[in-house]
Amino acid sequence: QAHAVDAVLAPRQPGSTLKPFLYGQAIAEHKLTAASLIEDSPARIPTASGLYIPQNYDRSFKGWVSVRTALGASLNVPAVRTLVMVGVDDFFDQLVRLGMPMRESGSYFGYSLALGSPDIPLVQLTNAYRALANGGRYSPVAYARGGKPQFRQAMDAGAAYVVGDMLADGNARVRTFGLDSVL
Repeated sequence: QAHAVDAVLAPRQPGSTLKPFLYGQAIAEHKLTAASLIEDSPARIPTASGLYIPQNYDRSFKGWVSVRTALGASLNVPAVRTLVMVGVDDFFDQLVRLGMPMRESGSYFGYSLALGSPDIPLVQLTNAYRALANGGRYSPVAYARGGKPQFRQAMDAGAAYVVGDMLADGNARVRTFGLDSVL
């Protein structure tokens, strides 16, 4: 019955909502900065099962863009290029450190991991964003009042700050969503 589905606990593909954690990891590893330029152009990435050809939502390409713009405009191709830099398994491990339950391995998802292919419950996804807002400090979801959360560093604090700043930048979204978007 549809009315019995708990949308907070039901696993769903999070799509582009994983991109901030990917860029955060690349920033933490000093592979990129918010101002780094990354190419948004057609990509053909060889994999064991053939070529992976990521596309942007609007099926167009923006050329060289800053990481800030790539994240703000939710561009898929730069995210996949970033995942190539970071490594699928390392990004997978980052998502697990942020409390996202994964049934398969990083290699199972391959480069589609950058685009949010695993099934993740909304409660774990929002808790990972809570960690982002808390300087990369993670604690498990608590359903009862009282006890003090036991935080651990799951993401570099400086990278979490930079990603938060990029997400708050309305101008970074203009290339995809325009100036008058509800997003």
